[in-house]
Amino acid sequence: MNVIALSPLDLTLAALLVIALAALTSRVGMGLSKSLLVSAARTVVQLLLIGLVLKTLFEHAALHWVAIMALVMLLVAGREVVARQGRRFTGWWAYGIGTLAMFVSAFTATVFALTVIIGPAPWWEPQYAIPLLGMLLGNTMTGIALGLDRLTQSAWQQRRVIEGRLILGQTWTEAIRDIRLDAARSGLMPIINAMAAAGIVSLPGMMTGQILAGTPPMEAVKYQILVMFLITAGTGFGTLGAIWLGSRRLFDERERLRLDRLKAG
Repeated sequence: MNVIALSPLDLTLAALLVIALAALTSRVGMGLSKSLLVSAARTVVQLLLIGLVLKTLFEHAALHWVAIMALVMLLVAGREVVARQGRRFTGWWAYGIGTLAMFVSAFTATVFALTVIIGPAPWWEPQYAIPLLGMLLGNTMTGIALGLDRLTQSAWQQRRVIEGRLILGQTWTEAIRDIRLDAARSGLMPIINAMAAAGIVSLPGMMTGQILAGTPPMEAVKYQILVMFLITAGTGFGTLGAIWLGSRRLFDERERLRLDRLKAG
């Protein structure tokens, strides 16, 4: 494969675009310039570090190292889910709901793809396992964060409606049904839009990267289709599971609405 190497100067020229954007947002008073620059710096540092980690991991492949890497990715993703919520659950529930949902959905989809569909030898080959899990966790994290944020915000805003339905004799599932459905739609909408626009409005990142690296376009397309389906399944099941757990947490064993279990983010 004929891959064109990028020099530090090439990356610096690309970084100038972000710096120009930060300057523009500062001039118009948006207050995002610092966030843009800090995020850009974090991107550079984090990607360079993960590049070094993956290089070492590929050279010394072992199941326990892959498992440790996957666990770190899961724990960090769980923290990001909490950080993106404007109103979150109190205690360990804030962290546990999203993390558990991601573990069940993203890990299940990744293991299924590795053992049944792709079939590398060994099945946990880090070249396949880590990138697949990373893409699934990243998208599942976003879906769960959006879904839980909509769930908790809507429950807080519509608390009188929910309590009124409970007084009229509805169960907790009936009282919060509309809010749960709306939260699920919010969590699933980004991946649905991504699938609908793939190949027409945008070329997905994985396929673009493979083509730039010299992979034949049709082979890159097949891998992208696989990844999109896996991401959709992981995001969907993870979001639905997190919303169900979150909804249940909003009510006690006597089916009373317990908004004291929420706090502002």
